Amino acid sequence: MLNHISIGVQDLKRTQAFYDAALQPLGYTCLSADAGSLGYGDRSVMLWILKSQKPVPADPNSGLHLCLNAPTRSAVTAFHSAALANGGNDNGAPGLRADYGPNYYAAFVIDPDGYRIEAYCGKPT
Repeated sequence: MLNHISIGVQDLKRTQAFYDAALQPLGYTCLSADAGSLGYGDRSVMLWILKSQKPVPADPNSGLHLCLNAPTRSAVTAFHSAALANGGNDNGAPGLRADYGPNYYAAFVIDPDGYRIEAYCGKPT
């Protein structure tokens, strides 16, 4: 249903360091970069990050989060580690979420701008 999503940030350089590291284990790279935007995906840009003077304020109670597909459970774990090592905060360690489904393996982080990001793999071990 979705073609892409865009989020706004104030510090594009800091954000790029975070997303370059966190998304690499998931197979996503920066496919487009200029002074005002970054575009991430595997074959085409699906996540745009735009430099903004007034990004949406982080609100942990908003319910907003982005869930990214991971090819394997180990990629979910690597995403979580890379995110924490590059300015992210833990919002849920890698593991099974049996209440979401029998093979729902995910990790949750908060990026440097307060966006809640999830990496998910639905494949059995």
